[in-house]
Amino acid sequence: MPHLSLVIPVYNEEDNLERLHSEISEAMKGVSEDYEVMVTDDASTDRSWEILGTIIARDPRWRAQRFVENCGETAASAAGMKAARGKIIFTLDADLQNDPRDIPKFLEALKDADCVCGSRVHERADNWVRRMSSRIANGVRNQLSDENITDAGCTYRAFKKECLAEVKFFRGAHRFLPTLFRMDGFKVVEVPITPRERFAGESKYGVWNRLFKSFTDLLAVRWMKSRQLRYRVGERKGDG
Repeated sequence: MPHLSLVIPVYNEEDNLERLHSEISEAMKGVSEDYEVMVTDDASTDRSWEILGTIIARDPRWRAQRFVENCGETAASAAGMKAARGKIIFTLDADLQNDPRDIPKFLEALKDADCVCGSRVHERADNWVRRMSSRIANGVRNQLSDENITDAGCTYRAFKKECLAEVKFFRGAHRFLPTLFRMDGFKVVEVPITPRERFAGESKYGVWNRLFKSFTDLLAVRWMKSRQLRYRVGERKGDG
């Protein structure tokens, strides 16, 4: 069984998949742990599924599943996490903006944490509209969820699989996993990563997705935090 599972949602990324495979293979040469790559194709309309088949035929560490219909990034991510077999789960995008060479950095930080989030501390390679929308979204999310995640929009993360035990997924939940983990008592930290330009294809998420569409999800998380049960057991008897 692999120790690490790289979980990747895919939607119309035909021009990125071969390079993604190459970069992951190269980056993992410096990692001693066994790994797998678990891809969920969110009903792509291009050749993504076909290309995944050719990759899997020559690399048994890659696995893939395909949705019958398009269900969105949260569903694809959740399905991949559920199918993952590793004790440590990485979530990253297929557009090559997440650099696989950062994986050792995450693993080092996990020695003293349960979840490690990537933070794009340098100026992003996106245009100014996307940069500004991300900054606004991060500020609003942190303000309303009482968090201090510097880059809540970055889904490049690594965490122990037990962090998922009590998480109830809902649409948009992938954006708030660090907060949901903290609610369950897990330690969340951040590490700096350097963003890269998208290699090919088009972004599926703009200002609407980054801020306005996720606003109702944010309110749901705020409500969950306000209603969270908090208690400590002082003593026990009769446990055998």
